[in-house]
Amino acid sequence: MLYKTRGTCSAAIDVEVENGIIKHADFIGGCPGNTKGISMLLQGMSATEAIKRLKGITCGTKPTSCPDQLAHALEEAIKNN
Repeated sequence: MLYKTRGTCSAAIDVEVENGIIKHADFIGGCPGNTKGISMLLQGMSATEAIKRLKGITCGTKPTSCPDQLAHALEEAIKNN
């Protein structure tokens, strides 16, 4: 599923959740090293655990961040699965 982000440097996140497990989460745009690192760390993790860890993280003075937007994307992926 392609999730359009809001309020971050990344434009979207391509995320796949299968049986509650994150198969991949690839950011389009954003800080390449950080978003690749997040993607690799989360691969194989429970989507609900990732949401718990990432939701609410902010970036500087922004009310959201790439990890927070990923949590929203994962919530949507779970809901649509």
